[in-house]
Amino acid sequence: MLVLSRSDVERLLDLDRLREAVAKAMADLSAGRVSMPSRIAALVPERDALLAAMPAYLPSSGALATKLVSLFPKNTDRPTHQAVIVVFDSGNGSPLALLDGEAITAARTAAGSALATDLLARKDSKTLVVIGTGVQARAHLRAVSRVRRFEEIAIAAREPDKAEALADEFERESGHRAHWHDTIELGVSAGDVVCACTHSAEPVIRREWLEPGTHVNSVGYNTAGREVDGATFRDALVVVESRTAALTPPPAGSNDIAMAIAEGLMTREHVHAELGELVSGARAGRTNPAQITLYKSVGVAVQDAAAAAIVLDAARRAGVGRTIDL
Repeated sequence: MLVLSRSDVERLLDLDRLREAVAKAMADLSAGRVSMPSRIAALVPERDALLAAMPAYLPSSGALATKLVSLFPKNTDRPTHQAVIVVFDSGNGSPLALLDGEAITAARTAAGSALATDLLARKDSKTLVVIGTGVQARAHLRAVSRVRRFEEIAIAAREPDKAEALADEFERESGHRAHWHDTIELGVSAGDVVCACTHSAEPVIRREWLEPGTHVNSVGYNTAGREVDGATFRDALVVVESRTAALTPPPAGSNDIAMAIAEGLMTREHVHAELGELVSGARAGRTNPAQITLYKSVGVAVQDAAAAAIVLDAARRAGVGRTIDL
């Protein structure tokens, strides 16, 4: 079995190739060409936490994999998401590789948002704003900034000093100028594209803060609350990875959507499309420049399988990783 560490995965992941792989996986999912049961989880209620299992088979890439991921939103001394991915041989079922799942989870989630931005955001979008300062915020800065010629990139968070530090870090790393906003409200109202990457139980995206034509990516997951308010769902063209996954009760589905439905601000039918339907052209996306578009991600296992497959392929070609006997 090949073992790939976090640093191995980060070195091997090509963000543009990953976005293309996620697009194909999403199209296959919407067309019914994959096997992907709903996520299941063991809950740790005293920590508002969970341990989830996410298996998938993606025939187009021969990827058969499962991810075990823990979500401990109260963590402060380590990541809130921690994960491992095991890849199996789709011909005989033998385990082939054990990969760090934290880097893959961050990168494939951001790749989904980058894909959604490319498909839904206005072509003339000039301003990218990321809400949050954690692992997902960093991944979104790297991935989403690649799909439009943004003139302004900014970070907003509840702790402005962390937002300032992340802006400086991204500027040094990428060469793109970046700055920070004093408040989340200012950040949201300034963005043509807004990426919500938090574990907030209180909305960091509120309808009254959004300007006409904004595209929102929301990847936060918190069973204690929501990242996006119900009014935003009511007024937006809503896109998800999978209707089945997003509309299933938590821990598989979106608490944001469940709460908006419970408030009577939307119905299940209000979900306009799956991401894969936009990729294939089965459904249209934005219909006018003033429309608010919203991609709500819950994370689906075929994204992990697709990402793991390209990492494993790159590792074999580069001779990276450590082989062990079980």
